[in-house]
Amino acid sequence: MFRFANPYFLLLLLFIPLMIYWYVRNQRTKSSMATLRYSNLGIIKTMKSSTKKQLRHSLFVFRVLAVGLLIVAFARPQSGQKESEVQTEGVDIILAMDISSSMLAEDFTPKNRLAAAKMVAADFIKGRMNDRIGLVVFAAHSFTQCPLTLDYGIVLRFLQEIEIGMIDDGTAIGMAIGNCVNRLKDSKAKSKVVILLTDGVNNRGELDPITAAKVAKAFDVRIYTIGAGKRGDALYPINDPIFGKRYQRVPVQIDEELLKQVADITGAQYFRATDKTSLEQIYAEIGEMEKTKIEVKEYTRYSELFLPYTLAALIFLALEIVLANTRFRKIP
Repeated sequence: MFRFANPYFLLLLLFIPLMIYWYVRNQRTKSSMATLRYSNLGIIKTMKSSTKKQLRHSLFVFRVLAVGLLIVAFARPQSGQKESEVQTEGVDIILAMDISSSMLAEDFTPKNRLAAAKMVAADFIKGRMNDRIGLVVFAAHSFTQCPLTLDYGIVLRFLQEIEIGMIDDGTAIGMAIGNCVNRLKDSKAKSKVVILLTDGVNNRGELDPITAAKVAKAFDVRIYTIGAGKRGDALYPINDPIFGKRYQRVPVQIDEELLKQVADITGAQYFRATDKTSLEQIYAEIGEMEKTKIEVKEYTRYSELFLPYTLAALIFLALEIVLANTRFRKIP
């Protein structure tokens, strides 16, 4: 960017045309007054104009340039560079995922509930910025699959490594909440969030989910709960040692009342996902509610350019003075 800090000085440039007019008029006046008489003009006409004569107006050009550059320097030309300062207030998010055997139910495409949950969670992670994200998995017990980190590549790698059978079977929702709160209680983030996904009923663990939710509230942790599973029955694969893999219909049992209470206690919401599409919409909605605060302050840093213009003006002025007293010196 380029600007003049004192642009009103540029009005003085209007005097330059007046200087040129005065100079041209003065030259014509001198030319008409200075005359010499010759008896024969033939010799004069054959003479070539000297270089000195051709350059006699250069002194005035130097003077005009010096005046113009000084005026521009007085106007304080400045060169500006835009800079921005980004301030972010990130969110600490822990994705708590049920990996009990019931997550093998094939009512979610493309494979089963766990595969769909991992795909949607991966897209959610890729869409975040400046947020620390961690992973907690649970079945009969709960453990941290990945601590809070800004390295989304690491989080995605640990997410892909989640498999059913890593933990003894069961559903310990209370223990999962307690584990998440333990990871978030010392966080300095403006918002501390848990997104807990399960497809069952709490049946394991020493910590009751309601008690765990109250502890989460004490540490300002919001828990968004998601019940995953279609309504009614779902196809569940069974590996029969005699007949091989077969399917049986299993009723979908989700303790929605409990999940609603957990969400309400912590000031969050409960969602029901009946397929992969609805699960994607739920994560998108939670993402909108838990946006990272980003403030961008833009400002322009200017540097002064008057010195080059001033130096150029002094050079032209010095040239005029030196040449006027040497090469183009006038004899009185």
